[in-house]
Amino acid sequence: MITMHELAREDVQLVEETLAGNPLSFQLLVERYQERIFALVRHYAKSAVEVEDIAQDTFLKAYRRLETFQRQSSFSTWLYRIAVNTALDFLKRTGRSPVQAVEDPELSASPVRGQAGSGVAITAPDAHLRKEEIARITHEVLGELPEIFRTVLVLREFEDMPYQQMAEVLGISIGTIESRLFRARARFKEAMIRLHPEFATPD
Repeated sequence: MITMHELAREDVQLVEETLAGNPLSFQLLVERYQERIFALVRHYAKSAVEVEDIAQDTFLKAYRRLETFQRQSSFSTWLYRIAVNTALDFLKRTGRSPVQAVEDPELSASPVRGQAGSGVAITAPDAHLRKEEIARITHEVLGELPEIFRTVLVLREFEDMPYQQMAEVLGISIGTIESRLFRARARFKEAMIRLHPEFATPD
């Protein structure tokens, strides 16, 4: 099985080949990461068409900016950064970001109600509730969160991204990641209970 280090090294080689004039090498990068990018941007879009548009825009931007890839981080981290920014730009461009990051969560003095728990996974009260329905509800609740909270949840809980990589993608410290993630989980829980009280569990 190929290691992460070997994968990163292969990515750099494909980038170099692309810059040398071989577009097929970039196509290999697209094929390698398109599933992960589609999964990421799905949390910001309302339809399959929008998901495809954001993903395609992400890869187009990556191709056009390939010379700016400094190799200080992995290609996947660099690509994720472009994908997140492209998704947020899409929300603003379409006027669908009414819940903005109006506060700095690290400076806010307002208390967070409830406990954050260990994650954002939800358990259906009906064991037969379809996976698609759970995904729809999760997507709905994520849409209620300020962008800064939604993004850290998506990267950590749904993409299983390590803290260090999250810090590189978002350009913030690991301490800020931890603080923001704690508050994001609490916000998610509050929004879930408000929108779907059937998921509330006794304290």
